[in-house]
Amino acid sequence: MTVPDRVGELLRRLSEDYFRIEVSGLDNIPASGAALLAANHSGAWGFDGFVLHHLLLHRLARPVHFYASELVLRVPLLADYVRRHRIVTDDPSLGRDKLVAGELVALFPEGFDGVGKPFSRRYRLRPFSPGFAGAAVLTGAPVVPVSIVGAEETYPKLGEIAGLAGRFGLPYVPVTTPLPLPAKWLISFGEPIQAPACPGSYAERAAVARRLCDEVWFTVQGMVDRDRRRRATPFW
Repeated sequence: MTVPDRVGELLRRLSEDYFRIEVSGLDNIPASGAALLAANHSGAWGFDGFVLHHLLLHRLARPVHFYASELVLRVPLLADYVRRHRIVTDDPSLGRDKLVAGELVALFPEGFDGVGKPFSRRYRLRPFSPGFAGAAVLTGAPVVPVSIVGAEETYPKLGEIAGLAGRFGLPYVPVTTPLPLPAKWLISFGEPIQAPACPGSYAERAAVARRLCDEVWFTVQGMVDRDRRRRATPFW
């Protein structure tokens, strides 16, 4: 069995047996045409990105183009997985060409600010970078809000190891558990938010994109708050 297959098998076992993931709203992802999936990002290592990718790869009838930081290429196992599944790490347009072609794009607008926040601020979303909203406005693609609950407890960020981040060119080196904790995961897909018409001027486009970005942020935060209340405890 190849290394990428082992990673995929590990994700399957963790998702089904360890995290016991419950999924809702999958039918909110359009069956055809362009759409942009915008999810919250959390947990010390950003493991939720791989879990979401694995979920959509096996439960959705159409492919989704994922966008991730190039830092994942520095970890051999993850780099093999990223290359095998053609996860994009170097496209500043945030998938505009894929959206124009009527395809699906998924990303995490919080970036490293989301996964880098301390456990004491868990599930409090950091501001979204508006680039995804600009891509939606330019292409007319709707945005599907995605809520992921469970990653914060799976790899809680309890602190940072001072001095190591700069040495290895990383945003931070977290203090967290050596192995993932068996948190209960809930992943929800909300109703698509239609992008407004694209204005003619750059200033108007930027303002429209900012408003769309804020709307998606509030929607995802509300979904996260709702799903947290659904769990009796973080581990059940």
